[in-house]
Amino acid sequence: MTMFESYSLDSRTLAGPLEARLAAIRQAGFSKVMLDARDVVSHPGGVAGAVTALRASGLHPAGLQTLHDFEGLSGPLHQYKVEVAKSMLQTCAQLGAPRLLVSASTLPHASTDLARLAADLHKLAMLAVPLGLQVAYKALSWGQSVRGFLDAWDVVSDANCSNLGLGLDSFHMFANGDSLDDLIELEPERIFQVQLSDFMGDIPAPEIPGQTTRSLRVFPGQGAHSEQLADLVLRLARLGYNGDYSLDVSNDDYAQLPAEHVAAQARQSAGWLNDDVLHRAAPLPHWTRAQANTC
Repeated sequence: MTMFESYSLDSRTLAGPLEARLAAIRQAGFSKVMLDARDVVSHPGGVAGAVTALRASGLHPAGLQTLHDFEGLSGPLHQYKVEVAKSMLQTCAQLGAPRLLVSASTLPHASTDLARLAADLHKLAMLAVPLGLQVAYKALSWGQSVRGFLDAWDVVSDANCSNLGLGLDSFHMFANGDSLDDLIELEPERIFQVQLSDFMGDIPAPEIPGQTTRSLRVFPGQGAHSEQLADLVLRLARLGYNGDYSLDVSNDDYAQLPAEHVAAQARQSAGWLNDDVLHRAAPLPHWTRAQANTC
């Protein structure tokens, strides 16, 4: 069976015990899994049991998600979030995952000062250094102040830490109306993770995330935004991004289906991305950012 080396499937996409999820992901041809922290800590054997299951599966961890609402806080709440972050970083290290994923704050009382946000992320990145971990920070379309990927890029750039990079999430990029033309502003080596999902209709406005975002997300190539997703992936290839793509599909319907069925759908999606989309990008490695800037 062909193994998809540059793609991971999110553990929270599948139903069942962690061992069954990991087995289904491996059987579908993936070599990596993006782990959800709740799947890890809820294992009957605790984190140690989850580590054992991961190693037995033969899968490599692509990362651990997600630290929420970390930046822009003050006083006891800031210290509380620092302790949460320390614990998640330790879990990440125990799993052997290379990075912790962090999503932009949605708290209404969080600071909107981007310099303040950058300082907090700098602090988080420094906590990750002794553990040899990266931190990938992504915008949320319903975030408090960081809603577009360029906003997240500004914060990451200002924080100025080599182990702090950008996470891109296609769902939030499309929901926020981000222009893919702006991808040229990014440094490909600072993009640490790309999460992809499709949607079965028009993506709802950011201010009403609601139930539809949990029931109508589907795998790339299976929804209404295949053309946009293909454009996004091709642009990233042209930019020089050669990291992983994570299939990040939170879908309540999938949670009611056998893990093997859902993993097979993910395999079809990875095949579409790998063979139909990126195959067309094969001649593009010589198309550099410098050349792109002249277009």
